[in-house]
Formats: sequence, C-alpha cells, structure tokens
Amino acid sequence: MEKIMIQTRKRTEFVDITGEIEKVLRSKNIKNGICYIFIPHTTCGVTINENADPSVKNDIIEKLEQLIPENDRYSHTEGNSDAHIKSSIVGHSLTVFIENGYLQLGTWQGIYLCEFDGPRLRNVWLKFLTL
Repeated sequence: MEKIMIQTRKRTEFVDITGEIEKVLRSKNIKNGICYIFIPHTTCGVTINENADPSVKNDIIEKLEQLIPENDRYSHTEGNSDAHIKSSIVGHSLTVFIENGYLQLGTWQGIYLCEFDGPRLRNVWLKFLTL
C-alpha cells in the first residue's frame, strides 16, 4: 500500500489529488491494472469530478452546505456532524483503471480529496492491482 499526505487549508474544500496519485503510479512503473483509492477518515471523502472549471467544485461545496449546514440540531457534540454526513454521502473510496501507464479518467475529470472538517493533514491510501 502507498500513502499520500495532503494538508488541507480550509474547513471545507476539494483538493485535486490527481497529480499526486499519478506520481505514485509512475514511480511504480505500472502499465495496466487498477488503482484503489481510500480515505481513512470519517470527515473527509474522495470523488471524481470536473477539473477544468473550478466553479463546479465550488457549486458542489455550496449545495452541500445548503443541504447539510454546519450548525444544525445535531446530537454529536464535537461540532462536526455535518462533516460526517457529507463524507458519508460523498464516499471514501474510488476505483480507477490504469491503461498504458495512465489513470483512465475522462477528458475533464480529476480526483478530489473532499475536506469537510479542516484544516487537517489527511491520508490517502493507494493500492495498485496489476494486470
């Protein structure tokens, strides 16, 4: 298993980690296979979405804030219940194909670490299955 550390800077933000994952992939010299991406945190997730227009990730963040506000009538007393809910909705893992040494993403796609309780130092775990 490979690990990437990502320092987030805001309470809520989407950090493009595509390049960091590609660096690890190149260092492994894997030509064909599968990349499993896992976030071992309960207030942080991972998603694939558009990476050409930053307004897309901003729209996602804004809508999640509207649907799941930071301050609501939550039972959890740590003050981050909204982050737990958002990360559960977004999810904690992805699977991406590898062909000819490259992650197989669509033209406009990127892989994002979704921070909902930052700023924090976050782990991203990667597992490569070669074919």
